[in-house]
Amino acid sequence: MKTIDELLADGVSGKRVFVRADLNVPLADGTITDDGRIRAVLPTIKALVDAGAKVVVASHLGRPKGAPDPAFSLLPAAERLGELLGTPVAFAQDTVGPAAHDAVDGLQPGQVAVIENLRFNAGETSKDDAERAGFADRLAALADVYVGDGFGAVHRGHASVYDLPKKLPHYAGYLIATEVGVLKQLTEDVKRPYVVALGGAKVSDKLAVIDELLGKADRLLIGGGMAYTFLKAKGYEVGISLLQEDQIPVVKEYMERAEKTGVELVLPVDVVVSRAFPDLKAQAPTEHSVVAADAIPADQEGLDIGPRTRELYASKLADAATVFWNGPMGVFEHPDYAEGTKAVAQALVASDGFTVVGGGDSAAAVRTLGFDENAFGHISTGGGASLEYLEGKTLPGLAALED
Repeated sequence: MKTIDELLADGVSGKRVFVRADLNVPLADGTITDDGRIRAVLPTIKALVDAGAKVVVASHLGRPKGAPDPAFSLLPAAERLGELLGTPVAFAQDTVGPAAHDAVDGLQPGQVAVIENLRFNAGETSKDDAERAGFADRLAALADVYVGDGFGAVHRGHASVYDLPKKLPHYAGYLIATEVGVLKQLTEDVKRPYVVALGGAKVSDKLAVIDELLGKADRLLIGGGMAYTFLKAKGYEVGISLLQEDQIPVVKEYMERAEKTGVELVLPVDVVVSRAFPDLKAQAPTEHSVVAADAIPADQEGLDIGPRTRELYASKLADAATVFWNGPMGVFEHPDYAEGTKAVAQALVASDGFTVVGGGDSAAAVRTLGFDENAFGHISTGGGASLEYLEGKTLPGLAALED
């Protein structure tokens, strides 16, 4: 995989460089609530700007249906990028149409343009190879060189991620190079003890990575909504907690395999429960209580790990040489149910080991709860991509850059 440093060494002044970034930031009423993904691509864009490239930045945002939708416009991200760069950024109101060509044609060396949401064109995500390749051809007409730096999208075989790099000289940006380097530390010659904390809503989202980690990690700590399927598999009452009953047989098999292989699989010993899911907008205090993990009332829902579990998980993380954490321990968006996620984050901050926050909601939680990002070894920009890498899958966006 050639890197941006090799591109810069060859010289890019005056060249049109297409940067496939991941500007898929969360929006609330058109306002960005977390600009972490924009900040993550800044080193690559700044390096190209300083070298005199004409930088064309492209990304998806959300899941529009292959047609323009104002709710998913990249304009707020483009404006924020300009603020962070400290220089105006041109914005094209289409992806490969006249506006995009005008914006790119108008660039001077060292200037930046952002084109509109790639998913406003059906060709970006099409399962038809010809349609996808056709869209990639139109994107290629905007540039001389391709730089892949949207790590959060490399597990997608989309036109701008997989097809486009094949049509232009291609290089990995600084973010992708960093992310891949970190993931190699989690999969090759790992320093032990290696502890993995997994949370989030659905156990089905994590089955493949659990399957892979059962042969590699020393300990697996389970929290979040997915924990209740594990507790149910142990025969516990889980009330109205999130549950995937169809996954219970698989979960049972994983627990048996963990015991046979010596992997310590740690489940909550107590949980915070309530009769109703909280109103996340109102943020009003709720009625809740702490119960043992095997004593969840039939009419209540587990929404966070309890205080004894927080202490237990912190102790299991204390001596770790390597930690990977993906998925919150509870409904961290509400203060009544954020303590479990805080406890895991704090344990990582206190750790002397190499700590990786695996993107997605975990990364959002770290920022929302006020932790210093520099206190962690690495905060990934791609939760799904990180998990699929750890599962041993080939990621299309990385494969395309390696050709």
